Amino acid sequence: MSAELIDPAVAPLVEHLAAAFVARETLLNQCHAEHTDAYRLFHGSVEGEPGLTVDRYGELLIAQSFHQPLDAAQLDALETFYSEVMPGLILVYNDRSQSNSRIANPLSAEEMAIATQPRQFQELGVNYRIQARHAGQDPWLFLDMRAGRRRVMQEAAGKSVLNLFAYTCGVGIAAAKAGARLVVNVDFAESSLAIGHENARLNTLATRPRFVKSDFFPAARQFSGIGQPKFVRGRSLPPFPKLEKQAFDLVFLDPPRYAKSLFGVVDVINDYPALFKPALLSTAAGGTLICCNNVAEVDREAWLAQLQRSAVKAGREIREFEWIAPEDDFPSPDSNPPLKMVLLRV
Repeated sequence: MSAELIDPAVAPLVEHLAAAFVARETLLNQCHAEHTDAYRLFHGSVEGEPGLTVDRYGELLIAQSFHQPLDAAQLDALETFYSEVMPGLILVYNDRSQSNSRIANPLSAEEMAIATQPRQFQELGVNYRIQARHAGQDPWLFLDMRAGRRRVMQEAAGKSVLNLFAYTCGVGIAAAKAGARLVVNVDFAESSLAIGHENARLNTLATRPRFVKSDFFPAARQFSGIGQPKFVRGRSLPPFPKLEKQAFDLVFLDPPRYAKSLFGVVDVINDYPALFKPALLSTAAGGTLICCNNVAEVDREAWLAQLQRSAVKAGREIREFEWIAPEDDFPSPDSNPPLKMVLLRV
C-alpha cells in the first residue's frame, strides 16, 4: 500500500499491520516449510491495536475485533493491506465487541455463503476443517495452542492418549497423526465432536480416534478410578457413558475458564485441583500430563505450585516439568502469555 495513498485516519493501523507482518517473516517461512498455513498474523493486544486479531486458516483470513468494531475505512485498509502482502486470501470480519462476545455484524447473503463454506487448512501436516462463521462463536482450532499440539506430536508415537475438554479434537487428531496407538477425545458438545469426526476423516490415520460425548467429571472420574455415582444427595444425575478405569500414557487437560453442570463446576481460577486430580489419576505411572490454563491473571508459578501440592495430596509424584510457550505469532511483552501450558512427568 503506497504511503502517499493511505488515509491519515487509518495510517497507524496499517503501520501496525505492516510491522507485525515483517516481524513474522522467519516464523512464516518455518510454518510453510512444516506444511502449516494457519497462524496469527496480527495480535493487536501487544502490537498496537488492542482487541484486534487477524488469523490465517488456509485460504481464509479471519479478522476479529473484541473492544470496538472496525469502521468501514479501517476494514477497507486492513483488506487492502493483506491483499497486497498475501494475495488470494478471503477475508471475513467478525465484530465481537459486544459484552457477550457474540458475532454482531451481519453479512449479506453472498458474504454469508462465503463465510459458512467449509474449508480445509493444515498445521504441521495435519488437515483440519474451518468455517469463518458457524453456530458457535470461536474458530474451530485455537492457534495459540499450536505449540501444545506440536509437543503432543513429539510425544504420542505408540502411546495411549486422553484428550480432555477436546472441543474439535485438534490435540487428539494430531496425536493420531503422529502414531498414537489409542486416542480418546472427551467433550460434552456433540457439535464439537462432529467437527472432530470430520477432522479425522480429512487425515490418513493409523488408528481411529474414539469420541466420547460426556461431561468432564463423570468421564475423568471413571477413567481415574474415583468413580461417578448416579445419585448425589438423593438426586438422580443425568445419564453418562459407562467407562472402565484406564491409565493413559499421555493426558491433555485444557479446560475453559468456567463452566457449570450437575456433575461439578469447572473453575480454573478458584478450583483447578478439582480438574487436575482425576486427570492426574488417569495418567499412567511414568506417563505425561499436559495442563493448560488460559486465564491471563493467573500467575504461572503460583499455578504450578498448586499443581505440585495437589499431586502430593493425590499420592502422585511430579518428577519433572517443562513449560510450553506459545509460538512467535503470539508475542508477549513480559514473557508471561495468557495461555500457560506445562508438561508434567508423573
